[in-house]
Amino acid sequence: MEWLDTVVYGEVTYYHLLIFVIDVIVAVVVAKAISVYLKKYLSDRIEKAELDIIIRILQVVVILIGFYIGLPRFEFNLADLILVGGTLTIVIGLATQKMGSNFVSGLFLLIERPIKPGDTVQVESVTGVVQKIHILSTIIKTFEGIYVRIPNETVFTSEIVNYVANVARRFEYVVGISYQDDAGRAIRVIQDLLEAHPFVLKHPSPSVFLDELGDSSVVLKVLIWCPSRVWWSVRTELLQEIKTAIEDAGTVIPFPQRVITLQEAPPGR
Repeated sequence: MEWLDTVVYGEVTYYHLLIFVIDVIVAVVVAKAISVYLKKYLSDRIEKAELDIIIRILQVVVILIGFYIGLPRFEFNLADLILVGGTLTIVIGLATQKMGSNFVSGLFLLIERPIKPGDTVQVESVTGVVQKIHILSTIIKTFEGIYVRIPNETVFTSEIVNYVANVARRFEYVVGISYQDDAGRAIRVIQDLLEAHPFVLKHPSPSVFLDELGDSSVVLKVLIWCPSRVWWSVRTELLQEIKTAIEDAGTVIPFPQRVITLQEAPPGR
């Protein structure tokens, strides 16, 4: 193996060349492995064009790192290289700081998946349905039909409320009935209605109970679980059905009443 010590140029030997080639090959293999991994786990989470961009950027970065590790084998003066590279890095970093932050945040969103297209979410003051998660931003369509573009850094660092992450979601009603009516009967009427509804879950089961003795009514609380995908429609239709059912059963839903006593003015006034 004496040929490895043969000088090729200056103080560079075949051994230095061999180690440099190995460094670069390892970097290329790592870059290829990253490509395979990302295609396997992100192909269903991001569009192909954007995934290709992410893969190419990461591959270039990994290969450049391999070159950087291998360069000392040629005994280059890395001080000058680091100075030039550092200056360029600062200039480019200042120009693309936000873009880089959004890019990295987008990667974490795609890997961690706190949200995905089709989810109903709230990010800061924006509530709506996630349309797309791009490499730099996330698009949310509000319930008013407005498309909002939110930088991925904002999405990743904000508190995210995901309304459909769980397969089931609960909602509640407060129903007031007259003091003259039978609260137990009203509860049974509501329970029968809920048991017959196709989207009201049996587990967890709905709960109806007397919650409060109000100023002008006996207050019943109704707790209902249903599939998250139909939460809004069930919540809006059931309230009307409950009102109709208890009224058909002869139960009165009172409204606030006040008794006003008028006093006669004293004589002479």
